Amino acid sequence: MNSARPMNTTLFAADALLPAGWQKNVLLQWNAAGRLTQVQPDSRPDASMQTAEGPLIPGMPNLHSHAFQRAFAGLTEYRGQAQDSFWSWRTLMYRFAQRITPEQFEAIATWLYIEMLEAGYTAVCEFHYVHHDADGRPYADDATLALCLLRAAQNTGIGLTLLPVLYQSSGFGATAATDGQRRFIRSTDNMLRLLERLKPVCDAQGARLGLAPHSLRAVPPEGLQEAVAGFTAMDSEAPVHIHIAEQTAEVEACLAWSGQRPVEWLLNHADVNARWCLVHATHMNETEYARAASSGAVAGICPSTEANLGDGIFDLPRWLSHGGAWGVGSDSHATVNAAEELLLLEYGQRLSLRQRNVLATRQQPQVATAMTLQALQGGAQAAGRDIAGLAVGQQADFVVLDAQHLALAGLHAPEMLSAHVFASHRTSAVHGVWVAGKQYVQAGRHPLHDAAARCFVAARSAIISES
Repeated sequence: MNSARPMNTTLFAADALLPAGWQKNVLLQWNAAGRLTQVQPDSRPDASMQTAEGPLIPGMPNLHSHAFQRAFAGLTEYRGQAQDSFWSWRTLMYRFAQRITPEQFEAIATWLYIEMLEAGYTAVCEFHYVHHDADGRPYADDATLALCLLRAAQNTGIGLTLLPVLYQSSGFGATAATDGQRRFIRSTDNMLRLLERLKPVCDAQGARLGLAPHSLRAVPPEGLQEAVAGFTAMDSEAPVHIHIAEQTAEVEACLAWSGQRPVEWLLNHADVNARWCLVHATHMNETEYARAASSGAVAGICPSTEANLGDGIFDLPRWLSHGGAWGVGSDSHATVNAAEELLLLEYGQRLSLRQRNVLATRQQPQVATAMTLQALQGGAQAAGRDIAGLAVGQQADFVVLDAQHLALAGLHAPEMLSAHVFASHRTSAVHGVWVAGKQYVQAGRHPLHDAAARCFVAARSAIISES
């Protein structure tokens, strides 16, 4: 299935956000592989060129996704005990995960990836940990659910970094996995065999394969060391993602187990470098902020999920003071919107610091512009793909905003981006989306929107009816 419009290889934009900032009259050209071969400001269009309907911005990578959880969004917004938390939410999520079939799994991912494209994401890092059937037994093809994700990405057009998750225990000290985790569990050798099985499939599709040790509580030290070493021998530059320090209870449990905080332990026991993405890393002390940032690792911040689960607020100004890279993800998909994550991230800093425009910089005083460029760089690094913006050699992933949208009309381009992030419905101002030079969203809609939505509703309804 090919859901893209017929391919054009040039686009002219009156305003475009390049790595150094906004430029006028920019001509983009790309080759048949979808790589940018020319990005030329101060150009003149000819009559044959396609012209962008509004400001052109780079497509945003979504650096953290659990696709199946999109069907679970909104189903836990009630008080189930005296004090709900991440841990009570997780119990409910486990119950939901036990019921999903491969067909439902693919339908949910397909709809989610369409939502992402329509909301300005052009790539996703899929942190994939539902591996086996409902009884915890491997499918006849052990890669069945991973292949569902690869098909969903291929059919919708979104760029994919597939991160199969190593999950081995329920808590620090290699405590036995629970019944609710039975679909997730793999031995280290089994994980490495899965990665070997998936690598040629990913390569053929243009997807990137990485590894995701779930967390320090779910992967004992020897499993972490052996899995990273084995995967590094397979691909020494591939991304490695890990959940870390998301909850204060996790920090306390790690201290009780090892005498060290989670990020501290990881930095002391693993070669953390620019390949790594530290997802959440919400609860760090000053030393951890400094050491983790200097390692070159990306902080994977998921503001809508962290707010939904009551995790806490990442101290981004402190991270930036140490030169840290960062990007955004939609994680459990309570919100699926690139601009919404930027808005929530900035607003969290404002609430914490009681200041405004916290994440603006001297070079980019427009906070939406500054955040977009920073999140783009970190997201591309975490994805392990050449998707770092509108520059020669990068993939032609970009978004055109609707200059006629009521929130944007009559403004200059930088203010249009600010209005898109802070003053529109955030999805509504997205007009067109291209991935690898192919247009997948036109006038705000993906061509598979209606059919995929019906399949998603049917899948979710079937899962809920089993409860």
